[in-house]
Amino acid sequence: QNPKTYAIVKQLLEEGNAGELQKYFGSRMEFGTAGLRAAMGAGISHMNDLTIIQTTQGFCRYLEKNFSDLKKRGVVIGFDARAHLSSGGSSKRFARLAANTFISQGVPVYLFSDIIPTPFVPYTVTRLNLCAGIMVTASHNPKQDNGYKVYWENGAQIISPHDKGISQAIEENQEPWPQAWDEKLIDSSLLLHDPYAMVNKEYFKDIQKQCFYRNINKETNLKFVHTSVHGVGHKFVQLAFKAFDLSPPFAVPEQKDPDPDFPTVKYPNPEEGKGVLTLSFALAEKDGARIILANDPDADRLAVAEKQESGEWKVFSGNELGALLGWWIFTCWKNNNRDARAIKDIYMLSSTVSSKILRAIALKEGFHFEETLTGFKWMGNRAKQLMDQGKAVLFAFEEAIGYMCCPAVLDKDGVSAAVITAEMASFLATRNLSLSQQLKAVYDEYGFHITKASYFICHDPKVIQQLFDNLRNFDGKNTYPKSCGRFKVSGIRDLTTGYDSSQPDQKAILPTSKSSQMITFTFANGGVATMRTSGTEPKIKYYSELCAPPGNSDVEQLKKELDELVNALEKHFFQPEKNKLQRKTE
Repeated sequence: QNPKTYAIVKQLLEEGNAGELQKYFGSRMEFGTAGLRAAMGAGISHMNDLTIIQTTQGFCRYLEKNFSDLKKRGVVIGFDARAHLSSGGSSKRFARLAANTFISQGVPVYLFSDIIPTPFVPYTVTRLNLCAGIMVTASHNPKQDNGYKVYWENGAQIISPHDKGISQAIEENQEPWPQAWDEKLIDSSLLLHDPYAMVNKEYFKDIQKQCFYRNINKETNLKFVHTSVHGVGHKFVQLAFKAFDLSPPFAVPEQKDPDPDFPTVKYPNPEEGKGVLTLSFALAEKDGARIILANDPDADRLAVAEKQESGEWKVFSGNELGALLGWWIFTCWKNNNRDARAIKDIYMLSSTVSSKILRAIALKEGFHFEETLTGFKWMGNRAKQLMDQGKAVLFAFEEAIGYMCCPAVLDKDGVSAAVITAEMASFLATRNLSLSQQLKAVYDEYGFHITKASYFICHDPKVIQQLFDNLRNFDGKNTYPKSCGRFKVSGIRDLTTGYDSSQPDQKAILPTSKSSQMITFTFANGGVATMRTSGTEPKIKYYSELCAPPGNSDVEQLKKELDELVNALEKHFFQPEKNKLQRKTE
């Protein structure tokens, strides 16, 4: 019933364009643990009014089956600022259609009246004890995309088997229910609530529990630049600075207001490096700011850059900022907890493809470190399990610039991470230390952890499958590589098949998934490299790390060794020319 998507399909039919119709209707978007992520447009392979209605109908039925008190507790729905003129789709419209679906079944809906950062949805699930949460966002994806991200009652993203259960329920509820299209009905419903004002007050109160140096914050001369990259973050980071008694950061004027066209960047992803930060560098030079804080468009990720003595800008990797925040949050905890026994209940988490720096800190300081599978759905769920056992999870991070610094949100949160980074930098400035200098001090104390990560783009699933099959049958059937160029392989863990050469029974400890590819190689020189497919983009990613014990300060030699290892990995395992893979470009 959307006139725009209807017109697109009608025109293709009149033209007899079978190829395009096949693209639109050949296969339904797959609902996975990350929910949905696809381009907005017509047909069942895209995000549009109909597919949102069908998805929500399935999700609603699945929740009814799992919660006898769904009609008492309800769900929360948030949205970002994405919109797509040609198909009439927008995050706000999709959120309202989803709300209408639940309300038509007598389920209370807490629908945010305005755009919000993604972490506000899991925060609200926990705060109001709701059954589930939905965030309509495609995070840092290209502008034509949108997504539908789902949280369970524990405040963490869903994990298996919920994705399969929801997917099945969507298949069974494809015909729109009566009045499914009429989203105006919700405005007069007593089941519609707006949590915007409450969350804006309570969230900023909760993150203040992580504020330890208010007096320094008030006095600091350090200046910050913030960019929200045309997304939702501006207002909320300003409020976070206010909550910590910090002067507001300078906002990049061309990028501070939401704009679904993302006009000033090729990709709205601060992870892509300096290209996204060009305007931030210019503003920082003009205003004399030394530190740049950049959120992705839904404000759940954070990139940080710092001006060095040389005048160059250093953009910290996710692993480097993870090391700094881990050090900072533990140091603050230690200074505020004099009871030596309390440390046995302290935990930090990171994903298996992230740097193991937290493990090194944990070993030396005496708290617990655990690694999980890739993605915050695993860290959020594990954190909740630990918290339910009376443990404290101080911090979790992944190398893809995602940080969970505050136990009130069981997901990555770029708003709290931005303000905590600002407080850390302000504190260090009183000791005449920069973030870069403190990072070196962390590595000096706990051992250098040098990491390098990148990806290749590949749009052909067959090529990806072939590449990984080749690694599993490298020297004949069922044999993995014994070396990679001059680097000897000492261990293999394959989380697609469940094989782990380091375990006595050769079975991996972490959960395995046949639907995604992931192999980790350990090398005789102490290097570790993981190759995996992305759940949301057509990429084959790799992550590599070399760790040295404390006291080994020949960093340049370590970097050279890692560069050589990565070159060998690309040449022998990826074979980009043979497989026609496209390299990441700056």
